[in-house]
Amino acid sequence: MNGPLRIVHTEASCGWGGQEIRILEESAGMIARGHSVHLLCPPEAPILAAAHARGIPATALAIGRKRLGPLWSLRRWLVTHEFDVINTHSSTDSWLAAIAARTLGKPAPVVRTRHISAPVGDRMTTRWLYTHGARHVVTTGEALRASLIRENGIPAAQLTSVPTGINEQRFAPASRAEARAALGLPAAVPIIGIVATLRDWKGHTVLIEALARLRHQEAVLLMVGDGPYRPSIEAAIARHGVAARVIAPGNQQDVRPWLHAMDIFALPSWANEGVPQGIMQAMLCGLPVVSTPIGSIEEAVLDGVTGRIVPPRDAETLARVLDEFLDDPVQLARYADAGRAHALANFTLDHMLDRMESIFRAAVAGR
Repeated sequence: MNGPLRIVHTEASCGWGGQEIRILEESAGMIARGHSVHLLCPPEAPILAAAHARGIPATALAIGRKRLGPLWSLRRWLVTHEFDVINTHSSTDSWLAAIAARTLGKPAPVVRTRHISAPVGDRMTTRWLYTHGARHVVTTGEALRASLIRENGIPAAQLTSVPTGINEQRFAPASRAEARAALGLPAAVPIIGIVATLRDWKGHTVLIEALARLRHQEAVLLMVGDGPYRPSIEAAIARHGVAARVIAPGNQQDVRPWLHAMDIFALPSWANEGVPQGIMQAMLCGLPVVSTPIGSIEEAVLDGVTGRIVPPRDAETLARVLDEFLDDPVQLARYADAGRAHALANFTLDHMLDRMESIFRAAVAGR
């Protein structure tokens, strides 16, 4: 099929984070290329309003649970609408779409995107979902793909790694002094930053402990984002006595000026990551990165080249590396330049759209 594609995305999650942002960015990019895109999600999911705000067609559908009611709701929608391929994103909607597609007169091709690195249960039913319930499986990093091959026996030919792409025209270096002035941030102190949903495994509490351990006690931590772990993070800030050195503006519609204000980007995650969008956005904005060897992070953060990799949940090592960064501005600039070049070569929006479009066409051709 060479003409425009009719793509349906399903998302059962009612959370908000990199997964949902990727769906929206990919959808908007495909629409800009002339394809038709429609999103199906629960009425209470934040992605619904976000899609409408961006002009992405979306329908509220009760697909948040693995039950017969949601299954029939999804099947009725599929029967009454024309489409070429279904792209699923979470476990629940992947199961519903796989079964619903099988009940149609001509099974619809399903492409499953696996966004995170949490272990996949090695059960017969799960293996069916990945090998027969989906025509193809996309992972957001090569390490995630390798894990599904090694741990779950998924055929390599059925798996493709497609990292999330970032718009390099929007995320680019800018004046740090101007960004700080515009945001009312301190002008003359080092700012270590993180942009991430406040979840336990993103490592905010580890970063707070590292802040307390720094030799550079003048350094400030800028935490952009919000989420369910906020009370625990606030407790950690109080416990370590660093409240005067932490700035937490919450969720931001546009994170670019906040990235521009930082000296260093740190994401000490200890679970579940693919290649986090915050890391790639930071690299494109010209920031050196400190992170951990979780999921596919090491495909972006090349230790000693584009930044540094430290052990997860190790605040002492994280503090030492951050101090080393702050001691050596020349090293910071070298990592920043290498990181931006690496991101431009591997993690742009067009790179992602090209690969996803190819996968969708192959799935349709095999229908």
